[in-house]
This record gives sequence, C-alpha cells and structure tokens, in this order.
Amino acid sequence: MNGCGGGNYPRSPLGIIETRTLPTAPTPLLAAGRLNSAIFHLKSDSPAEDSGIIRIEVPIQEKVEALDWLRSQSDTLLPRCYFSGRDSGDTALIENRNGDGHASSNGHDSQQNLLSVAGLGSAVSFRHLHPFSLDDWHSIKRFLSKKCPLIRAYGAIRFDARSDIAPEWKGFGSFYFMVPQVEFDEFKGNSMLAATIAWDKRLSRTYEQAIASLEATMLQVSSGVRRLNGNSSRAKVFHQTHVPNKLSWDKSVKRALDLISSKNSTLVKVVLARSSRVLTMVEIDPLEWLTSLQVEGDNAYQFCLQPPESPAFIGNTPERLFYRNRLNVYSEALAGTRARGGTESLDLQIGNDLLSSAKDHHEFAVVRESIRRKFENVCCSTVVEPSKVLRKLPRVQHLYAKLTGTLQKEDDEFKILSSLHPTPAVCGLPTEEARILISETEKFDRGMYAGPVGWFGGAESEFAVGIRSALVGKGVGALLYAGTGIVEGSNSSLEWQELELKTSQFTKLMKFEAPLLATRERIEL
Repeated sequence: MNGCGGGNYPRSPLGIIETRTLPTAPTPLLAAGRLNSAIFHLKSDSPAEDSGIIRIEVPIQEKVEALDWLRSQSDTLLPRCYFSGRDSGDTALIENRNGDGHASSNGHDSQQNLLSVAGLGSAVSFRHLHPFSLDDWHSIKRFLSKKCPLIRAYGAIRFDARSDIAPEWKGFGSFYFMVPQVEFDEFKGNSMLAATIAWDKRLSRTYEQAIASLEATMLQVSSGVRRLNGNSSRAKVFHQTHVPNKLSWDKSVKRALDLISSKNSTLVKVVLARSSRVLTMVEIDPLEWLTSLQVEGDNAYQFCLQPPESPAFIGNTPERLFYRNRLNVYSEALAGTRARGGTESLDLQIGNDLLSSAKDHHEFAVVRESIRRKFENVCCSTVVEPSKVLRKLPRVQHLYAKLTGTLQKEDDEFKILSSLHPTPAVCGLPTEEARILISETEKFDRGMYAGPVGWFGGAESEFAVGIRSALVGKGVGALLYAGTGIVEGSNSSLEWQELELKTSQFTKLMKFEAPLLATRERIEL
C-alpha cells in the first residue's frame, strides 16, 4: 500500500493507531510463536474502522543484535531497512513496557535507548517521483502517533529531486519510506520482535488484505538468529571505474575555482562528488558490508534501505541532519577533513593543523553559519555550542559544531527538513548556484547519496546525511560515493586524496586483482 495514494492524498486521520504489547519472551524463537498466535487472533477481531495501523510487539529478555536478525533473513526478497542511531547525549529515549501492555513506572529505568532497528516487508510505504512535499509529509504523519513511539517510517530522500533518476535508483523514486511489517528492535539490555498491519479503504487496502499480507511475510521470516561477526571475506574486484576520472576531476575543480574567484559569480563553495563503480566476481552482500562497517561505527549512523527489486543503499555516516524531540531540534556543522594519526602525538599534530587551517576554517564557517541562519528562520531560539571543536572518527577527523533550537510548533518539522537539506557540507553556498554547478558538472546520478536518510516518528524524528555511502547488489556491483568541498585555496590532487580516504571504509572490504591495481594507480595519478 502506497500511503501517498498516487498523488490523491487522504486528509482525514486514521480510525485507529494502536500498540499492543504481549508478555515478555525469553528468546526470539518464542517471541515469534507468540506473535504468530496474536496475528491469528487478529482475523477474528476485525475493527469497525475503515483505516488504521496496529503494532503488536513482544519484548525479548535476550539481547540480540538487530543486524544479526536481519542477516538471518537471507532467503527473502522482501523490502528491508536498517537504522542504527549514533552515540549521543540527546539520542531518542523510548518508553519501556513491562510486558502486559502498560508502561512501567519504575522511575529512570522506564526509559532505555533504542540502539538499532531492522525491518522486513512494508505495512505501508511512501514513494513518488515528484519532490518530497508537505502533502507527502502529512501522508506519512497520518500513520504515526505520539502514543505509539515505535511506529516509525524509515527511508530516504534524493539529493536533488529535480534531476533525472538513473536506472539504478528507479525503485527509490524521489523518496522512499516504509513502516516495516516485521521489525526487530535492539535495546541496550534486551530486544523486541514486532509486527505491524496498516489498512485504509481509501487507498484500496482492506483490513483483511493487510492481515493476509502480514501472514505471507511471517512465513518468510526465520525465527532463528545466527550470531555473525564483521570478518567477511573480501570480494574480488575485476573492474573499477571512477566518474569522473582524475583528468576530468581536475578540470571540474578548476572550473569551480574559476567561478569562486570570478567577480561575476556569488559562488563561495561547491561540493563535487565522485561515483566509483566496482564489479566483483560474485554479488556483494550489502548486509555483510554493513556488519563490517559496524567496527567503524562509533559515533556514526549505519543504515540500509532496499525497496522491492532494487539495490541496497547502505552507509556509515557521521553527519546528523537533525534530530527532533517534540519542540526541541538539534543539528550540527561538519566540515574539513584530515586522516587520523598512527600515534597519539601525530594524531594531535594533525588535529591541530586542521584547527589552525585558514582554508578549512573558511569551509567550516560557511557550513555552520548557513545552518545557524536556517535555524533562526524557523526556531524561536537558537544556540551554537560548541562552536568549533574536533570530531574524531576511526579513520578521519573533522571540524564540528552543535546547534540547538526550539520550534514554535511541531509541524515546523517539515520546514526544518526542507530548509536544512541540502547543507553546504554536501552542496555548497549559495545553495542554488552550487546545485546548478553540480548538475552541470557531475555525469552521474547521486540518487539518495548526500540526501536525508532516517525516520519519522510521532513525537520524534531523526535524519542523518547519506554520505560515506554506497549502492550495492542487484546487478550494479557496488557504486561508492564520496564528495569534497571546493573553496578558494582548494587543490584538486589533495581533494582527490580526500575522496580516496572517504571511500576507504568500503575499498578495504575488497580484494583488488594485480592488473586492476595498476589501472587504479594510473587513474589516481
């Protein structure tokens, strides 16, 4: 069921939005049994409402990683999603239920962090070819409620909805979101298995059809979970191409620098990107790659989004677009890049060089001040603290600032999303001038790369920026994406090295054959 209604947007609220919590089960296997029994009883408990969404959840005493559960569902062709939040002091807190359908009331322990979510099948999805609009946002929010915080729509939005969609991105449309039919939630100390049905006669989906669809999905779900590690075998690569190649990259950077220095142009910064296609001997498992990326996942988001019959969009991004908790909204500025040092003293030296670099400060300040202005246009108060510090990740370090604002009303969430995206960190400044240059320069479709990726909820929403990402599987091999900011003083060869550094989290997972190594060296000179 497409909740956007093919452009005919239902306006009235759903008849019922409800979460039913069953008693806690000791293992995923027993939780699946209780869930199947509850689904069976739904057949004889048909509601009077013509529309609604019902989530049935079973807490699990055993802590199981959501990605392990999703990888254990390897025999299914169902759409799937995965989202792992980032370690942070303002991450979403979810009410913990005591197993009888009522919230527990034991003080601080009644809330715990939801670490990651894996989903199979879609109770309702939202997809269209036109740019994501306020109507589309309302269509998603119809199915969400503050009273049911774990009913969420996970998905992504294109970097540039006005550009043509390449064949590899066709299944994603201009945006794609899904409320999972079957979902596995990983908490700090335990887990949860859930199933969701959604129906709306105005969207040609009856309650009976929703139940039948969920039953068909449950038949494809494996109750057992294989505990896996990130030590995957490296895929053998027999071909790799960069778009643009090094020669074309140098020309593109020179053109951008000429515009930035021109008196007739207002361009201050543009972010140019590269798409690297790798073809391997066997098809790459996107979830295997994602498992390997978890090793580098400290203080970063991991995600996977795979619509029906499409490749998987996966990533390990450090950059938050925004997180909303009712009226409070948080964002951040992230720009400037250096490698980590091999020793503590070298790492400190490299970090200090980044902090004192005039070129990197300029690039960073452009991003931070742009986001500050956008916050001030939507929020009734804005605070920037810290205003400039180092953000250290396993392979790279960046300049970082945190912004906090207060919305005037919760419906301003759409304004924040549409205002913040695209940030100067992935597009440039002024935004429209940079977007036009990108569309004229880049000869590939960014798709969801550098676009918003995350989830909408009733009281909360969170979106990352889809960088450090790749499109994997379904005949495309792997398309690795990376970008770098071009400002006055940029050097095309150094920026190319930065692209290599940013894609290294993926290239380290592959084994390049000897003839290809020579080809790569020629490309990168």
